[in-house]
Amino acid sequence: MMFRLVHQAARENAIQAIRQAPDGWVVKVTEPTRNLEQNALLHAELQELAANKKWCNMTLEVEQWKRLLTAAWMRATQQGGVLYVQAVDGQGMDVLYQRTSTLSKSQMTDLIEYIKAWKAMQCTETKNF
Repeated sequence: MMFRLVHQAARENAIQAIRQAPDGWVVKVTEPTRNLEQNALLHAELQELAANKKWCNMTLEVEQWKRLLTAAWMRATQQGGVLYVQAVDGQGMDVLYQRTSTLSKSQMTDLIEYIKAWKAMQCTETKNF
C-alpha cells in the first residue's frame, strides 16, 4: 500500500494503515520519484545528443547516452552505486548503475542540470554541437 501525502486526509489514511499493520511490517517514507515532465525533459536532452553528437567516433542511441551520462553524474556527485564488474561472459567489463526510474525528483533535476552543463561544455570546447 502506498500513500501520496498531498493533504491531511491522505496522512490520516496512512496513519490508520500503520495502526492496522501486523507486527513486523515495515514503513518507508521517501521523497517521490521523478515525474513524467522530468522524464520528458531528460529524454528531449538525450534525443538532442543522439541526433547531433558523436562519442568516440560513434553515434549513440538515446538509451546509450542515458547510461553514459547517468554513470558520469553519479560519479561527479558521489552518489555511489556505479560498479565496474567483469562481464559474466568474460568479454570485458560492464558498468552497473542506478536506473533513472528510481531517482527522486531532486536527483532527476540534478541529473538534467548535469546533462545541460555537460552539453554546454561540449559546445564551448568543440565550437559545434
